[in-house]
Order: sequence, then structure tokens, then C-alpha cells
Amino acid sequence: MKLDSAKPHERLNAYLSDDMQAVNDLIRDRMVSKHAPRIPEVTAHLVEAGGKRLRPMLTLAAAHLCGYNGPFHVHLAATVEFIHTATLLHDDVVDESSQRRGRPTANLLWDNKSSVLVGDYLFSRSFQLMVETGSLQVLDILANASATMAEGEVLQLTAAQNLATDESVYLQVVRGKTAALFSAACEVGGVIADAPQDHIKALYDYGDALGISFQIVDDVLDFAGTDAVGKNIGDDFRERKLTLPMIAAIAKADESERAFWVRTIERGRQEDGDLETAMQFMRDHSALDYAQTQAVNWAEKAKSALMVLPESELRQMLMDIADYVVARIR
Repeated sequence: MKLDSAKPHERLNAYLSDDMQAVNDLIRDRMVSKHAPRIPEVTAHLVEAGGKRLRPMLTLAAAHLCGYNGPFHVHLAATVEFIHTATLLHDDVVDESSQRRGRPTANLLWDNKSSVLVGDYLFSRSFQLMVETGSLQVLDILANASATMAEGEVLQLTAAQNLATDESVYLQVVRGKTAALFSAACEVGGVIADAPQDHIKALYDYGDALGISFQIVDDVLDFAGTDAVGKNIGDDFRERKLTLPMIAAIAKADESERAFWVRTIERGRQEDGDLETAMQFMRDHSALDYAQTQAVNWAEKAKSALMVLPESELRQMLMDIADYVVARIR
């Protein structure tokens, strides 16, 4: 791979290659179960499915940015990936998904029980790993992030099919279910390095804004992407999950359009052609363009947060990651 033509996350991966190998080795070691062979089978299906490993890379990069030379950034990066993988296993059950990263989901290949229980196992493993760092502050940050993520998912259950859900509630959901782990992944890298408080805060702010931008982009791609992104176009509409593009269109809906959204989202009575109608309403009200603009704004906030940290090649890579997140919809 030529680094000058590689994507930002590929360049960051190459920069952190030794640490990433150590993280991968630790993940494989800790996902083994002596008594339940299904655990490594299910975990390997998702962990080795070709994800970018962005969250653990953020932990490693944050630690290096703050001058850390110890071994525990690897533990924390593996912890973050285990938490992320556990939530994916649970999310696919909740959403009744059949595809993840372009492959059949674990709950489809095995069953819902296996996905939930293996997800629980990975959460337990993640807490074992974070305890090994010996830092109560790290444990506090990641435990809070895990609780916030679950809270965000539950909030989404109640808000997703309610047309009263506005952008502020959407942002609260996104901050919970997605951005909480991004911000924690970055923050613990600074904490384990005993960085100055303003640097730790900057890393938190970067992760928070990056996570929000990342989720908005995903929600735009649900309507504006292709099946090649690893999910079916229009899944959020079919699952009656209000996201920013739909919220923006509903905010400008006339009486007949609102009746359409009530029928399809609140009441769940969807018919052939409804997805195309929903997408037309989003185009009519420039809802996708609005969501894209919001994603770009959050990416810019992420980059601005990093300006507190000393200028370096690694800092620039993290800024490039923010640009790459939104480049997927440009």
C-alpha cells in the first residue's frame, strides 16, 4: 500500500501498525473461551469482518499524541473494540438486522440468544481489560460511556417513531449510542498518558464531534449511499427509525406530507413505493443536503478541538480522519 495515496484511516493504521498488531493479538487471546466454543466463533465473525478499527486506533493515537510510553494503551484499545463489538451484536438483535459490513449478521447465522450472550461476554472481557490498567479514572470513563451508550439506544426506542422527535433529541440519541464511545476512546488515551487536563478535554471534544459527524454521515448514507456500504438502502425508513434526514423533511412537511409520515413511521403502515416517496420528500426539502452540512460542521468542530495539542504528523492524521468521515457523502 502506497501511503501517499492511502485513505486517512489506512495511513493512521500504518503509522500505528505495531500497536495495532498488539491490539489484534490481545483481542484474539481474550475472545477465546475454554468452555464455550461458540463465543470465539461468533466474535471472530464480527471482529474479523474487515472493519476499520477506527475506535481503537483513536485510543492509540491519543496516547501517542500525549507522549505515552507504557503498555496499557493496547489494553484500552482492545477494551474499546470489545465494547463496540458487543454493542453491534446487541444492536443487530434489536434492529432485526440481516447484514453488517456486507456480511450476514451473527444473529442470522446463529441466533438471537447467541448474539446477546456473546455480547454480554465481550462486555465482561472489556471490564477485565480496563481493570488491568490500574486506573480508576479510566474505569470511570469507560463505565460511564457504556451506560451512556445503552441509555442512547433506549432513548432511540422511544423517540424513533415519534414525529415530535426533533433535532435536539436526535443529537441526544447520537451522543449516546455513537459519540460516547468515540469520545471515551480518545479521552482514555490522554488519561493513561497523564496528559494535562486541557489536552484530555481536547481529545474528548474531538471524539465527541467526530462521533456525531460519523453517525450523521451513516444516516445520510442510508438514503444516499449504495448497497456497497454494507447495509440496505432505506433500512432506517423500513425500521421506522427517525434520523436527521427524515426529521429535517418532517419539519418542513405540509399537511399531506405529514399524513404520509404519520402513516409510515408512527403507525407503521408502509406500502410499495413509500420509500421512494419518502426520499422524494427529502429531496424536495433539501433534507439530505442539510444533514450533510451538519456532518461537515461537526467534523470542523472535531478538527478545531485538536488545535490545543502540539502540531505533529499524528495530529494532522486525526484531522484528516475527520475530513474523511464526511468525504464519504461528498
